[in-house]
Amino acid sequence: MNIAHYILNDVTPLTVNDKVKEAQLVFNQLTFSHIPIMQEGVYLGCLSETDSHCFDAAKTIDEYRYALEQFFVRTQTNWIDVLEAFAQNSTNVMPILNEKNDYVGYYELNDIINIFNDTPFLHELGSVLVVEKGMKDYSFSEISQIVESNNARLLGAFISKTENDVVQVTIKLNNAGLNEIVQSFRRYSYNIVSEFAEDSYMQNLKERSDYLDKYLNI
Repeated sequence: MNIAHYILNDVTPLTVNDKVKEAQLVFNQLTFSHIPIMQEGVYLGCLSETDSHCFDAAKTIDEYRYALEQFFVRTQTNWIDVLEAFAQNSTNVMPILNEKNDYVGYYELNDIINIFNDTPFLHELGSVLVVEKGMKDYSFSEISQIVESNNARLLGAFISKTENDVVQVTIKLNNAGLNEIVQSFRRYSYNIVSEFAEDSYMQNLKERSDYLDKYLNI
């Protein structure tokens, strides 16, 4: 997916020669968490809003260059990696450099999130199922096979948690045969982290049936 049309240039980066007060004024006017800082046309890093309000407003940004956060993405970086860069750096502004390290603009977090919102994983109607299995035992090919063998359609899947050699995978699928899919995952030794109402209902019926069998066999 080409996201070049989301590149923005309506806010001019500050320079190391600007006063901290100028950065404070920018942050007061905008909702940016960071602002890019340049020196003679070269991108140095970003100054955070939190830091700017802790510094002496009368001093230049150059005196605080040690505090600049040096994150950025490239013009060719795909949108999912851009979204990851936003998350890793706790920012809502992401500077963009080309292959020559020239600053070309920035992305805003909301624009990239909107791209994610338009993907089938979130946009199409369906259900979310969270399953877990040992890190060495699960595979996405097996997960796909389980879903598709039950005549369902996989809309997306990603690893949502890893802990103690156990992987949780969040799956988005259409609503065809949810209970059959859940039971299939159990047969393949996946633990179901999230349960659907239909699945819980079937479990309750099974428990009552087992209890009735024990009662009749007394």
